[in-house]
Amino acid sequence: MRLPRLFSRPSSDMAIDLGTVNTVVYLRDRGIVLNEPSVVAIETRDGIGRVRAVGAEAKLMMGKTPDGIETIRPMRDGVIADLDVAEQMIKHFIDKVHGGPSRLPRNPEIAICIPSGATPVERRAIRQAATSAGARKVHLIEEPMAAAIGAGLPVTEPVGAMIVDIGGGTTEVAILSLRGLAYSTSARVGGDKMDEAIASMIRRKHNLMIGEATAERIKLAIGMACQPDDGTGAVMRVKGRDLRAGVPVEIEVTQADIAASLADLVGQIVETVLGALEKAEPELAADICDQGIVMTGGGSLLARIDEVLAEATGLPVIVAENALTCVAIGAGRAMEEPVYRGVMTEM
Repeated sequence: MRLPRLFSRPSSDMAIDLGTVNTVVYLRDRGIVLNEPSVVAIETRDGIGRVRAVGAEAKLMMGKTPDGIETIRPMRDGVIADLDVAEQMIKHFIDKVHGGPSRLPRNPEIAICIPSGATPVERRAIRQAATSAGARKVHLIEEPMAAAIGAGLPVTEPVGAMIVDIGGGTTEVAILSLRGLAYSTSARVGGDKMDEAIASMIRRKHNLMIGEATAERIKLAIGMACQPDDGTGAVMRVKGRDLRAGVPVEIEVTQADIAASLADLVGQIVETVLGALEKAEPELAADICDQGIVMTGGGSLLARIDEVLAEATGLPVIVAENALTCVAIGAGRAMEEPVYRGVMTEM
């Protein structure tokens, strides 16, 4: 006799968008349950390191830790840079979405998103980290495909669709049709490089040293992909350390300065998109002309980047409604819905 759903064990299967900046977790039958920074704080005592904090709590410590505590971002350019720390982070997030550690083994089935340009070595590293964290089975799904599914594009139909996913470490550009990538390319340009460019500009122009978190705040507050219409645009007060006097000071930065610092990176993203369009087959190009380009990822929220891309390509550009979580949602749907199962690679 089949037991009622009330008494059945809830599924622990999940999809994970293991991003350079944030990790997003989608739990089967529940949707997005976690969205936290991909940061781990490690405390070392007597030569032995242990996890002090993970996610949002660890990010608050960045740039403020005493001796013996180090904040680490185990993901770089969309792939694992520190395998041991990445494993600890994945295990922590798995436990957190289930309400804490359990005496009973969960052994979830996990779908993990990877950049389309990830090498076999990088793919094995992701698989190993997930398996060591307790996964029963690991599926890999390429980020552009997951983003397209999450954005609701018709990836199972004979219709060409174009996705531009700007993450923290990479920009993924792909043309999709019939559950596959007709063309894909990846540029190592994303939110991290934007933060670095902002910090570098402020150091050169104002002789002021700022941290990663401050650069990110500036980008979110007044970052823009093109010059503001009124000359300087918005103004923001920024605090940091004066490199000449060595003391804390506060300065003003303008939206025009921030836009100028991001111009080269925005240009690289546009060139990557134009290069992909040049490679498109004529019939797919015709579909893209009708459907337009869909943007996802945190970088797509940079003010007016959709306008810049639309002007450069002559195509309509739409930012997905759930741009920040599209990739995880798409990977989760690929696990749940049989029509998408073929888009994943089992490892």
